[in-house]
Amino acid sequence: MRLLVVEDDPTIASFLVKGLQEAGYAVDAADNGSRGLELALTQPYAAAVLDLMLPGRDGLSVLEELRRRRVNLPVLILSAKHSVDDRVRGLQAGGDDYLTKPFAFSELLARLQAIVRRSQGITEPTRLTSGDITMDLVSRQVERGGRPLDLRPREFALLEYLIRNAGRVVSKTMIMEHVWNYSFDPRTNVVDVLVFRLREKVDRDFDVKRIRTVRGIGYVLDVA
Repeated sequence: MRLLVVEDDPTIASFLVKGLQEAGYAVDAADNGSRGLELALTQPYAAAVLDLMLPGRDGLSVLEELRRRRVNLPVLILSAKHSVDDRVRGLQAGGDDYLTKPFAFSELLARLQAIVRRSQGITEPTRLTSGDITMDLVSRQVERGGRPLDLRPREFALLEYLIRNAGRVVSKTMIMEHVWNYSFDPRTNVVDVLVFRLREKVDRDFDVKRIRTVRGIGYVLDVA
């Protein structure tokens, strides 16, 4: 899947491109509105991340031109403008979602995935399954091999995140952002403690261990 990032701040742009590539996406980047519009009009993207305060042609102008030309590219607006009026203007101009800076990368990724699903007519599932593990996101009930697992809220959030990324290594930073929604402090061991508690409930009574440590990187829920 290919994404477009239109952001003039080189630090933020580099962070976004790297993070999205690590998440498995192909990414093109533009550092001004005119180049961003050119790419959006000529290349097939699944979605775009669009800053509003751009040199040359601003983000709202880019968005309005895309909609005027009936380009239905899903657009996540990323902006330092926090006011309600700014968000309303962005959405009325044709934005599909609006995220303010500073932001957590995991939230940006989730919002991007959501607007892509909506554009493709894919509804969000209420039940997740990975091998013999099932999660009901509405009733919050979890089972493995038909046995109920009693998970605390953060354990539930971690298992949901691992299932959604089954077979893919997730770093401690990603887990920290997803479960606690703040940046990872390498001096803390809260992620290791949470993973240990989840393992005690998910793996202890089963011969096949599903949660695996990838030393120096993070953790992965192995596909059964």
